[in-house]
Amino acid sequence: MFRSTWAPQPWIAVALLLVCSVPIRAADPEADRQAFAEQLRALNWVKGPATVTVEGGSKLVIPDQYVYLDAGNTRKFLELQHNLGDGREVMVAPQNMEWAAYLEFSDEGYVKDNEKIDAPALLKTLQANTQAGNAERRKRGWTELRLVDWATPPVYNTATKRLEWATILESTDGRAVNFSTKILGRRGYTTVIMVTDPANLSAAENSLDHVLTGYSFNPGETYADWRSGDKVAQYGLAALIVGGVAAVAAKKGLFSVLAGFLAASWKFIMIGVVAAATWVRNLFARKRSG
Repeated sequence: MFRSTWAPQPWIAVALLLVCSVPIRAADPEADRQAFAEQLRALNWVKGPATVTVEGGSKLVIPDQYVYLDAGNTRKFLELQHNLGDGREVMVAPQNMEWAAYLEFSDEGYVKDNEKIDAPALLKTLQANTQAGNAERRKRGWTELRLVDWATPPVYNTATKRLEWATILESTDGRAVNFSTKILGRRGYTTVIMVTDPANLSAAENSLDHVLTGYSFNPGETYADWRSGDKVAQYGLAALIVGGVAAVAAKKGLFSVLAGFLAASWKFIMIGVVAAATWVRNLFARKRSG
C-alpha cells in the first residue's frame, strides 16, 4: 500500500481506494472510472452511528465516522477489490478507509483456550500453505500473494477471550498487513480480519480496538456461558490461526479445503495514487445533491 498526505473527505476515500485500484483501459479511462464508481454507489452503505445485528448471536455498534456493509454488499466490495469471500463476511471501516475489517462467525463449537502457541512453527505452516491458496487467484487472473512474516506474533488475552496476530503480505502491488482477531464465544468464534498499510498498523489496531469495544455476544452466548453438553470444537488456539476446521480437514488429507480457506482469508487492498481525487469528490457531491 502507498500513503498520501491528501486527507480524503468522508466517502471520497472509499471510492478513491477502489477507482485507483481498478485496471483502466487506455481507450477511455474516464468511462471505465465512471462505470466502476457506479458499482460502488450501488452498494448499501450504513453510516455510523448505528447498531447492527451480526451473525452468531451478537451485535456491533458502528461509531460515528465509520461505515458498514452487510454480507451481500461485502461480497460485492471484495470482488471489486480482487479478494475472495464466502458471502458471509460483513465489513466495517473508518470513512477515510485507512483500514477495513471483515467479520464472520464460525459455528464450530466452544474452543478450549488452554493450548500453548508455537509462533515460529505456525508461521512456517502458513507460508507453505499460502502458495496453495494462490492457485485460486491464478485461475481468476489476480495477483498472487506471499506471506512474508509476522507483523505481530500470536497473543491470547484471557480476559477478553481474544486471540490476535498480524501477518505481512506481499504482492507485485506492494505490501499490506492482515491483522486477525478471534473472539471466542459459547458456540463458536467471530473472526475479524483487518487489512491496512504496514506503516499504519499501530494506529489501525487502536482504531479497530475502539470499534470492537462495541462488539459483543448477546447474553447467554458469551464464552463464560458455556455449559456441559454444548458442542466443543475439535481443535484449540493454534488451529484457529491456521484455519480452524480447514486445518483439521488438511490433517485428514483434504488439503484443498485448507487452500480454499487461505485463498478466501487473505485480504489485500491497494490504495493507489490520488490522481482521480477531484473526479471522485465531484461524484459524491452529485450524489449528495441528488
